[in-house]
Amino acid sequence: MHIETLKIFCDLANLQSFSKTAEKHFISQSAISQQLAQLETSHKCQLVNRKKRPIELTKAGQLLYSATQDMLDRYEHFKNELNTLRTSVGSKINVGAIFSIGMHTLPNYVKKFMVGHPNVNVHIEYFSAATIYELVLAGEIDVGLVAVPKKDKRLDVHDFENEPLVLACSPKHALAHEPHVDIHKLQFERFIAFEKSVPTRIWVDGILERYNVAVRRVMEFDNIETVKRALEIDAGISILPQIAILQELAAGTIKAVPFSNEKFIRPTGIIVRKGKILGQATRYFIELLQKGAR
Repeated sequence: MHIETLKIFCDLANLQSFSKTAEKHFISQSAISQQLAQLETSHKCQLVNRKKRPIELTKAGQLLYSATQDMLDRYEHFKNELNTLRTSVGSKINVGAIFSIGMHTLPNYVKKFMVGHPNVNVHIEYFSAATIYELVLAGEIDVGLVAVPKKDKRLDVHDFENEPLVLACSPKHALAHEPHVDIHKLQFERFIAFEKSVPTRIWVDGILERYNVAVRRVMEFDNIETVKRALEIDAGISILPQIAILQELAAGTIKAVPFSNEKFIRPTGIIVRKGKILGQATRYFIELLQKGAR
């Protein structure tokens, strides 16, 4: 059986007319009849009741129609996938990441990816988490990287790295030289926080609430770089992913103190629009992110 013959059979079933099916495929009615006869001979059964007007499928025809629709859908999906693969060489992967992940976590993954795919351009832009969700759903970016990923039936959400959280403060702060700190010591401390709409703020607030710790939020910012600048001038303390302050730790402008209560983490995730057709390179990039996070 040829795919075109199956398409003709499905159109004949839908249109219930030899003439209309012939017009749609730009062939004669006799050619439609011949292809139907070939199908019936091949399956040794009658597929169409020609005596009815409009024509109707027999029970065997209904079975073939149902199976054929599934095959044609799969074939169209295959063609789309194949076309994506053909155009993947020299293509571009659009990635949207929150600033802390894009600047501090992602670079090593991109370097590793480029070794195997030097002709693929990994284009990274930094956005707020809310904007990343919008752009992924709109199909304007292929892969999103966010902190504290939320479930959405329109998205495929994959685990990325669990980033250790530490007390971050100025070297001048009284807690800066402690080997570890009990989270209860943060009680009533001046605290540099993210804005309320930032997922990491909600996550950290949950940790503080769980331990019944009240802090004094003296500043709120929408990005981690401004939080770090406030820490450097000893405006307060904060709880941040350790990976996001490695440069400041090396320079000695910020101190990181682990917590003694438990190993606090910030979960991060990879988000992709559900059902989006991804090229081979994009799929490999996502797999690389997942493997590296294990």
